[in-house]
Amino acid sequence: MRNYYRVLRVIPAAALSTLLPLPAEAHVKWFAPYIVGAPPQPISQTLANPWFWAGIALVLLFFVTTRLVEISPIGAKVIASLDRATDPLWVRQDDYVRSIIAAFFVAIFAVGGVYLTPDLKTPAEWVSWMQLLIACGIFSRKTMPAAGVGIVALWVLALRDYDLFHLFDYLALGLGVAGYLILEPLENRELRDRRFEALRWGLAIALMWSSLEKFAFPSWFYPLVLEKPFLTFGMPRDVFIPMAGVTEFTLGFGLLWTPLIRRLSAIALLIIFTAAVWPFGRVDLIGHGLIMAILIAVAADHRTGVDLMTKLKRRSVSIPVGLSAALVVFCTAYWGLHLAFYGGDGRPQMSDLPKTTHSYSEEHPHGPGGPSHTETAPHTHP
Repeated sequence: MRNYYRVLRVIPAAALSTLLPLPAEAHVKWFAPYIVGAPPQPISQTLANPWFWAGIALVLLFFVTTRLVEISPIGAKVIASLDRATDPLWVRQDDYVRSIIAAFFVAIFAVGGVYLTPDLKTPAEWVSWMQLLIACGIFSRKTMPAAGVGIVALWVLALRDYDLFHLFDYLALGLGVAGYLILEPLENRELRDRRFEALRWGLAIALMWSSLEKFAFPSWFYPLVLEKPFLTFGMPRDVFIPMAGVTEFTLGFGLLWTPLIRRLSAIALLIIFTAAVWPFGRVDLIGHGLIMAILIAVAADHRTGVDLMTKLKRRSVSIPVGLSAALVVFCTAYWGLHLAFYGGDGRPQMSDLPKTTHSYSEEHPHGPGGPSHTETAPHTHP
């Protein structure tokens, strides 16, 4: 029994070690000016950064330790403890998920003037009303599929005003939520049972994709560090940002692994996103509210199966292999698609401008032309 409680203390401590580089996770595009078409920092600079590899090593230690506990006799007791703590939510999981999706779209309607997320602004008033209609459609199982299709339609309509590469940030999560809404009412049990997997995979892919901004465009985060220096817990800026990216990517990856790893990853991410609400306020709460709610659902998921590549994921030695493969796939896609969309020097119409990742903003005066655009807060690429 003593060993059981000792393990229960070790697992949270290991989980907390992954949080240290990232005390608060805010979507930079909501709070700082940026230029999506600017040339990204070469991936070779990230691979040459020792802090990137330090973060990878810490998270691998956490994942492997968690997996070893999971396959030990104590693992079943740990999972049973999580199950008991989340039983009230698990028995009404569908009611909970439907409610939080509807609440999110009501909040977006109340904010007004945006497609699906705070940084996709639009002057079209009908967009807000369409999002309220989506929320209403979730309350009936007959109209849930139409609500799911409506989410995808809004993403497609946003292409009128925003670049496809920009909208990739929101594609996976939108498809995951839409997939849940379409699958939940089905009478086919085999397909319906995949509804929570659709949510979890959509969220995991979205987190891994968006985390790459911290490697490709670290200077996007400089205004936030200048305005809120406490976010780094005293760590140097160029140490904090790559380790923050590692934390977000690897915990997103953890959502796709075995039950204990994905549940602890969800809890760790939930703590991170909750911590961001205090410094970043209501916009962050609304924008990340759906993500946070889905993380609670993942943490409360009692199912013990693994959805894909079961044999591979159940071997502890496969964790570094899987993480390496995920990094290669996502980094190749991110840098490759950016190159395909904007070319090696960025957007063509930017050729006569400084090679910067930021535009000037009165609210965040750190872009070119701003009074604080100095050598202490550089935003240009060498």
